[in-house]
Amino acid sequence: MSDPERQSGQGGIGDTEQGGAGWTPEAIRSALRLPHTFPGPYGDDGARAERWLAAVLAVLTPHPEQGVSVLLTRRTPHLYHHPGQISFPGGRVERGESPEQAALREAQEEVGLAPERVTILGALPDYVTVTGYRVTPLIAWSDALGPLAPDPFEVAEVFFTPLAHFADPNRYLRLSLIYDGQPRYYWAAPWRHYFIWGATAAMLRQLALRLAACRAGASGSLSQDRASGSSSG
Repeated sequence: MSDPERQSGQGGIGDTEQGGAGWTPEAIRSALRLPHTFPGPYGDDGARAERWLAAVLAVLTPHPEQGVSVLLTRRTPHLYHHPGQISFPGGRVERGESPEQAALREAQEEVGLAPERVTILGALPDYVTVTGYRVTPLIAWSDALGPLAPDPFEVAEVFFTPLAHFADPNRYLRLSLIYDGQPRYYWAAPWRHYFIWGATAAMLRQLALRLAACRAGASGSLSQDRASGSSSG
């Protein structure tokens, strides 16, 4: 599947202000414990029966200018699979590995992230791709990433995007392209000059839905507490 053309003027997604001060590891763990009951499609449109297991690592880390941010990579243009696309570090689960072990290994190989510098907070539901992969998205936290060393063969760029940009489910666009002669629909969440789409955007949207539900639940509990306090006074 080739990259879709960048579509401007849809959804008004651009730079966002700093934010995410309330997104602590504990809050994100709570969001990841929510059941998979959120509306909207998840998984590649036209996905085939899964034949291989894979895992990706979505690392969240405090950023001095952007608040809590997501580590993303831009793949090199010569790769056979998904050239030039924006993705999380990750890859196939090898024999004898767990998804967590595979994601940590791939992150170390691709960007030089030492496994001891991250804490796995939980996982999103598995994502099935049109190419036959069942991908486990693992969400991790790092207070200090340390020096990174991207693999120049696989990774053209490592960059950080504010979690505040992705945390609003309304920011995601539902777009389409023609694949194997059929229209295929996908999620997209552009940021600045980066076009983040497909599995990466869909996984981020799932995280956004959970964060939004947790924040709504917390707001509802606070409102009830205030109402109880007012009535008792």
